[in-house]
Amino acid sequence: MRKNGNLVAIITMIFLFGMISFVTNLAAPIGVIWKQQPGIDGSNALGMMGNMMNFLAYLFMGIPAGKLITRIGYKKTALLAVAIGFFGVLIQFLSGIVGTGSTLAGLPANWFIYLLGAFVAGFSVCILNTVVNPMLNLLGGSGKKGNQLVQIGGTFNSLMGTITPMFVGALIGEVTKETIITDVNPVMYIAMGVFLFTFMVLSFVPIENPHSATDGEHAESPWKFRHFVFGVIAIFLYVGVEVGIPGTLNFYLSDSEGGAGLDPKTAAATAGFVAGTYWLLMLVGRFVSSFISGMVSSRAQLGFAAAVAAVLILAAMFIPSTVVTAMPVFKGPGFGIEQVPLSALLLVLCGLCTSVMWGTIFNLAVEGLGNATALASGAFMMMVVGGGILPLLQNAIADAAGYMVSYWVVVVAVLYILWYALLGSKVKKA
Repeated sequence: MRKNGNLVAIITMIFLFGMISFVTNLAAPIGVIWKQQPGIDGSNALGMMGNMMNFLAYLFMGIPAGKLITRIGYKKTALLAVAIGFFGVLIQFLSGIVGTGSTLAGLPANWFIYLLGAFVAGFSVCILNTVVNPMLNLLGGSGKKGNQLVQIGGTFNSLMGTITPMFVGALIGEVTKETIITDVNPVMYIAMGVFLFTFMVLSFVPIENPHSATDGEHAESPWKFRHFVFGVIAIFLYVGVEVGIPGTLNFYLSDSEGGAGLDPKTAAATAGFVAGTYWLLMLVGRFVSSFISGMVSSRAQLGFAAAVAAVLILAAMFIPSTVVTAMPVFKGPGFGIEQVPLSALLLVLCGLCTSVMWGTIFNLAVEGLGNATALASGAFMMMVVGGGILPLLQNAIADAAGYMVSYWVVVVAVLYILWYALLGSKVKKA
């Protein structure tokens, strides 16, 4: 009975790992709809605001999420996160019903409702991120089995990140001013249904709370360590890079006037598949990294990945949009080959590079921290807000100067990560 209970709990946690990615990756493709609405009028920055609100929640909830676990335990914290996630998606769903046709400060009134829903959903995702990793490790009995479950959860997370933009893009079809948020209601129904089902299942699953090996010990401040301080900045920039590359690419390919030259009738679906391929390559990269990490240092992996990413992004920025290549894309009833700008393919290949960055930056930043590692984890969770701030800045630049020019934001961030791998990650006190 105990094993069966653990199996159900493991499956539930893996589902939640996928929901983290599913809810997070809704923002960019749904932003394609919002940016076409009257009052927003094609603004990429305003279209990316849903993503911004989702990640902004991390800034407020990163450290409190860890304190919730110590106060009410893993199970109750997970249940709270799932409940919040349900209401976050419900509010986004209601944005297609409440306030439609009216404006506030010249912008669609229901857009503000959607932003509130994205912010609430961000609280859920932040708490789940804090809970799911240690819960899977606990359910696996720690050690190799626990790490294996975490890797399986991460793989499912990447899979959902791959599917989500494809699914939403296929639902949207041709994006016009008549396209509205209710066109993606099936996605909302699925998300609410999974959250509700997970809450019911999790309520009946017995989950024990682990005892920390450092209970009662006074933890040293991680901010005393120079390499940790630089690592926190690197994590902030990394999440912005990870989200900004495919998010802005989705906007670029979906925009009939953006220079990509895709058929407006299928551009949204094509863009969704291309962006989804980026997340698929992240899955591949994580899978490969799990095999080589025992032989190749985190510093070497991070340095190589950052250098290659910088080259790919710079090449994408300077190759004319008229230079095209063939990529497999979703075309309604099946898959086919579509001509897309070569720059899109180069940006998609960056998924292989970004796949290893979170783990390697975290590994380098907490080296030598000892019992300060737990406090460091809370700081890292707060810095996930970079996934909202950098893409917003990038798309503001895209509005003013063009999509490819906006990738200078990503280049600067990647070059900092390269510097961190080579020099900034050396263990020193601040």
